[in-house]
Order: sequence, then C-alpha cells, then structure tokens
Amino acid sequence: MSKPDVQIPAMNPTETKETERQKKPEWLRVKLPIGEEYRKLRNIVDTHKLHTICESGNCPNMGECWGAGTATFMILGNICTRSCGFCAVTTGRPKPVDWNEPMRVADSVKKMRVKHCVITSVDRDDLKDGGSLLWVDTIRAVREISPGTTMETLIPDFAGKWENLERIMSEKPEVVSHNLETVRRLTRMVRIQAKYDRSLEVLNRIHSAGLRTKSGLMLGLGETEDEVLQAMEDMLRNGVHIVTLGQYLQPSKKHLPVIEFISPETFNKYKKTGLQMGFRYVESGPLVRSSYHAEKHLFDFN
Repeated sequence: MSKPDVQIPAMNPTETKETERQKKPEWLRVKLPIGEEYRKLRNIVDTHKLHTICESGNCPNMGECWGAGTATFMILGNICTRSCGFCAVTTGRPKPVDWNEPMRVADSVKKMRVKHCVITSVDRDDLKDGGSLLWVDTIRAVREISPGTTMETLIPDFAGKWENLERIMSEKPEVVSHNLETVRRLTRMVRIQAKYDRSLEVLNRIHSAGLRTKSGLMLGLGETEDEVLQAMEDMLRNGVHIVTLGQYLQPSKKHLPVIEFISPETFNKYKKTGLQMGFRYVESGPLVRSSYHAEKHLFDFN
C-alpha cells in the first residue's frame, strides 16, 4: 500500500547529534572500524594520499568493508562541483586535476590484492571533459598493474555530454554504474543539478553498449511505495541489470532530513519484487550502499 505524499519538514537547528543518533532504529547500528585489515588499508590510503567515498560519503559499512580489505576509490579529488542535498562530499571549487592519481590508485589496488575494485568520482562540471580523460587513465592503469582485477566504475552523468560518457564505455569496465538516487518527484530537491531523465539516458546508453548496467536508490526521503516501484520499472526499462536499495541517512544538519526509516521487511519486499520484475541482481537493505557487496554483482553475462 502506498504511503501518502509527505512534505519535507524544516530541520531543527537545536537538534544534537546524540538526539539524532537515538532516533535511529536498532537495525541501523554498525560496528566501529577496527582490526588488522582495516589498519592496513587505512595506511595504504593515507600513504598514497587517496580519497575514498567510504570516508567522504560517511558510509556506514566502512568498518565491514575496510575490515575485509576492500574500499571504493574516489578520483578527481574530494571537492564536488555539485551540491546535492543528500551527499556528504564537500562542494566547492575543485583543485586542478592530479594526473598522477591514476597510478597511485592502481598501485594501491595491487598492494591491497584487490580482486574487484570500485572506482567513483566527484562531479567535475568545471572541466570540458568532465574528468573523463582521467577516468580512462585510471581504468588503464589498474588493468596494467593488476590485470587480474575486475572493475566497477560508478560514474557521474557528465552533464549529458555524451562524448565523455563514450570514453568510459569504450574501456569496457566489467560493471558500469550510475545512480538514479531518488524517485522522479524528489529529484529536483535531492539532486539539484541533475535530471531524472538524463540519468535514465545514461543508463540506457551504458546498456546499449553491451555493458553490465547498475543503478541505485536511497529510500526514506519521502517517496511513496508506488514511486519506488515506478523508478525500478524506469531503470529496468532502460536496461539496468543490477539495482541497489538502501536507507538514506542524514550526513549533517545542513543536509536533507530523514523522513522515514524503512524497515528491513520492506527492503526484503522490494528485493523480492525487483527479482520478479526481471533484475538480474537486487541488493536491498537498510545499510546497503551502491558499492556494497559489489564483488557479488559479477554474474555470468550473455
């Protein structure tokens, strides 16, 4: 049954972090990052002066993933040209492109003995190529140094400049991902500089290139069940094979508030429905993020 349309309430500036923490249900509690593997990966990331979306995005799974020796690398710096209402990555004027970054990422992948790596980036609307040239260098560097490593590239929409998207697709990463993030009605509020239909076209172009196509949604921003199902249908119709569904968590008081904490049972229902709809793989749960269990998404592909 669909929930009624929800208005986003104003954020309470007096709300403390402790109060916000107490509101979270039990199923959203996560372990702090600890352990030998976490420390090893922490050292590699720091030594090579790398950025990870795990840290920049305040991912709740960092302890689990880093403890298992995996991480999602973020290239093109850690300052984004966009100001999405959900994202913890810093918005501002990015620094110049660091053309040594691809080799540092590749070297880290080798030292970590990563079998499957995920690479993402900030949006670089300040660059004519949208950062796509450095994307290509990074993909090639990883393949050169770690030829046995498979790769997922979680890419931006390149502002609809398709020649930049073509550069990434021509490298044929094992998985190419672009997140829809939210339902159509909430896109203008959640992703201020993005467009719902443009993201669908990105996904359609990836699929049309014969590549494994992946996308994801954050839930709890005020969307209805019908809207979630419609977004899933839109993704499926545009060739998405893999979909991830997770709970939105407010990074700070400056970001959009959580309207609802979605229950694990509802996430399980969405997973079952998604598989019945025809998705090849559905990762759905409160703590799921787009790169969560990414290594499992390398299904046989015909």
